[in-house]
Amino acid sequence: MAAEKKAFVLRINPETLKELERWAQEEFRSVNGQIEYILNEALKKRKKGSKPNPDTDPEVD
Repeated sequence: MAAEKKAFVLRINPETLKELERWAQEEFRSVNGQIEYILNEALKKRKKGSKPNPDTDPEVD
C-alpha cells in the first residue's frame, strides 16, 4: 500500500516555478515529484551531516 500524502499550499516566486518546471521536465518528473525528490535529498544530506564528527568538531569529546 502506498504511503498517505498530505496536500498543502506552496507560495513560490513565478521565476522559481519556471526553473523548477524546466528541471522537472529534464528529469522526467512532475513538478510535485521534483519538489518531493529535492526535499528528500536535502533531508538525507541533513541527516548525514548531523552526526557529530570528533575530527572536525571541537565541541565533541
